[in-house]
Amino acid sequence: MTEVVIQGQVGPRILNDGAGSAMRQDKSGAAVIQHLHGRFYEVNSRGDLFSGGMQFASISNATFTKATLDATATPIAGVWNPTGSDVNLVILQAALAVGVTALQATGCGPFVWCVSTGVAALTLGVQPLNRKTLLLAGSAARDVSGVALTGLAAATPLVQRFASGLSGGSNVEAAFLQTQAGAVTPQVSTIEQIDGAIIVPPGGVLALLAAATGVAHSAASGLLWEEVPI
Repeated sequence: MTEVVIQGQVGPRILNDGAGSAMRQDKSGAAVIQHLHGRFYEVNSRGDLFSGGMQFASISNATFTKATLDATATPIAGVWNPTGSDVNLVILQAALAVGVTALQATGCGPFVWCVSTGVAALTLGVQPLNRKTLLLAGSAARDVSGVALTGLAAATPLVQRFASGLSGGSNVEAAFLQTQAGAVTPQVSTIEQIDGAIIVPPGGVLALLAAATGVAHSAASGLLWEEVPI
């Protein structure tokens, strides 16, 4: 039987990539196992973490809903991975803040994730934010939050696939008149921890849409992803 000896060293060290090191120990000799920095620090420090989203704007239009799945669809939060990309977009988080902007309003219903694959070209979309440099640079993807999917071919429409954990705004899906004294307090912001459970491959589009057309609702959104070489 072969004996394996594991040697440790007390105290933190600063090493370069590729350098070897003994396992860390504390002063009692116990092995040190810990979370290092925030959970997204490593990928962010290497420049591979990106985000997109929509500024606070009205979503009171059918184009923001699953009733519109063609080139006029407008994702509340969305991203496109171009066909020639050499990365997968590994979705980590999504955030949504919804506000009611008038006393008479109609809720947006649940929010859903819609997808398309084989999307060759979209006209609109902007460069996402690099979360390390805080510059709009370096991403292979295009942020399509809050813009129409112009160029989406009839052969590759969006398809509703699953519900989102995001919510917000009025929960009344009919015209509802509040008063200043008796206004309903809506839920205004939520976050969905996706943690890599959605991957957008080259040619793929991921879009968050509402189930119903809201009235007097505005939203801000965010989408966070890692770009992983294929």
